[in-house]
Amino acid sequence: MKLSQIADRPGARRGHFRIGRGIGSGKGKTGGRGGKGQTARSGVRIKGFEGGQMPLHRRLPKRGFRNSPFALDLNEINLDRLQSAIDKGKIDAKATIDTAVLVKGGVLRRAKDGVRLLGKGALKSKIDIVVHGASKSAQAAVEKAGGSIKVLAAKKVPPAEPKGKNARAALGQGAKAKPAKTAENQAEPEGS
Repeated sequence: MKLSQIADRPGARRGHFRIGRGIGSGKGKTGGRGGKGQTARSGVRIKGFEGGQMPLHRRLPKRGFRNSPFALDLNEINLDRLQSAIDKGKIDAKATIDTAVLVKGGVLRRAKDGVRLLGKGALKSKIDIVVHGASKSAQAAVEKAGGSIKVLAAKKVPPAEPKGKNARAALGQGAKAKPAKTAENQAEPEGS
């Protein structure tokens, strides 16, 4: 067998159907595009159009919130990649490692909003690193190697008081919480 003899099974690749080549071809005249008008042309923008009335996607109320404009765009780096850069001499393990050092060493292309350290791979070197976020396994690995890690992002603290009407109602604090039934409330009113 030769490379030139390898081919698809017969019928696997169908030839390109040439449209607009005469009425006898089966795809002539209008070429499968129906009659005249907007849909017969290229660049049609008619998907949400409802004959001039307000389309459905504009009639429905908008709900929810997207955090994407405010979300931090962090570089993710694993321990094995960091150790590889130290072994190659791109990063000095004795100095404090931060985003600027990683960019200067060629480990990262650009700083973005900071660095998040992940725990894939092994870390042998003792390092002092400053990152915006780190996984628990990465923190444990850095501390196990004798290094220190400083996380710049503030820790999430649960609120002392539940936020939102549903959370308060679940604890019986909100407006939806119904008063407990007493013997006086259960008694039927007179004259009924």
